[in-house]
Amino acid sequence: MNWTNSDEEPVSFAHRLAASEAFKAMFREGMTLVEEAAAYLDGPGREEAKALPRGESLAYAAESMRLTTRLMQLASWLLLQRAVNEGELTLDQAASEKRKVKLSYQETASSPEVFPRLPQNLRDLVCESLRLQARIIHLDQLLYLDPDAALPMPAASPVEDQLNLLRAAFG
Repeated sequence: MNWTNSDEEPVSFAHRLAASEAFKAMFREGMTLVEEAAAYLDGPGREEAKALPRGESLAYAAESMRLTTRLMQLASWLLLQRAVNEGELTLDQAASEKRKVKLSYQETASSPEVFPRLPQNLRDLVCESLRLQARIIHLDQLLYLDPDAALPMPAASPVEDQLNLLRAAFG
């Protein structure tokens, strides 16, 4: 089904989503996560880190730096998108400003063997930030995808290939 607006242009699902209550909820979630992480890292996290053995202490430091960096990138993106939604920036202006925000996938800083030995509060914050990161990157790709860029072709289905062979054989 081809959804159009009153000007008969296709309606962008991504732009509707970015300006919806769902975006506002994502914005609040992101800003709350930034506040929670800051409060944890400046308070209970410091005490928990002091009690860790040397290896886990180093992993804690690396993980907390990565968490802080990730959250600052996400908050920057959310603030830019909110400015677009409120008419303070055009989508083109935001795209230009967005180049300064290095929005990219960041995995955990510590190895899979060490991560489970870190404090539960830190692990929870890291996991929440990774989920939010994936959602924001997905929305970013939908919003800022170059419409003139060729979309990747879907991989051929082996089942479809076999059906085509059968159709050709039994026409």
